Amino acid sequence: MLETINNWDTQLFLFINGMHSPFWDSLMWWISGKLSWIPLYILITGYLVYTFRWKSLWILLGTVVLISMSDQTSVHLFKETIERLRPCHQPHIEGIVHLVNNHCGGQFGFVSSHAANTSAMAFFTGLWLKRWYWIGIMFWAALVAYSRVYLGVHFPGDVLGGAVLGILLAWGVYQVMIQVKYIGLNDQKS
Repeated sequence: MLETINNWDTQLFLFINGMHSPFWDSLMWWISGKLSWIPLYILITGYLVYTFRWKSLWILLGTVVLISMSDQTSVHLFKETIERLRPCHQPHIEGIVHLVNNHCGGQFGFVSSHAANTSAMAFFTGLWLKRWYWIGIMFWAALVAYSRVYLGVHFPGDVLGGAVLGILLAWGVYQVMIQVKYIGLNDQKS
């Protein structure tokens, strides 16, 4: 069963990674960049401060703790334990993987830290802000996750696993904050 799932994951990877062009290469490289989204993070921070005033400090602190947890968990609990090679390090497909800017990343890819971190941040802030924000921010997280497959550095299962990890951690941090009596934060949904 696991071999079948791995085969499907590889075939889906090769399909997505095989649909490349110079335009999409440049765009996906930018989408996957860690610094590309700083303006978005500033806007989200501003909107949280505008919506929750001083109480936003708790949400921002929760976000920092969450991203740290997500990043460290994805690396130390998953990548270094499971040791699933990235597509570009898989001997049976490495010659056909399309890499943008010849970048492959570390040796192991399950779970994707990009997908875990962006999904965690998107889901967590979405729980506080709700409504219109929810759709846009989850689309953003999915787009970043997709870019990792397109760029040849993760299998679809890597980004799916990362997204699930990020969402579960976000839900957990949110629940802890609610239980610690920050429920007043949730009264000001936009």
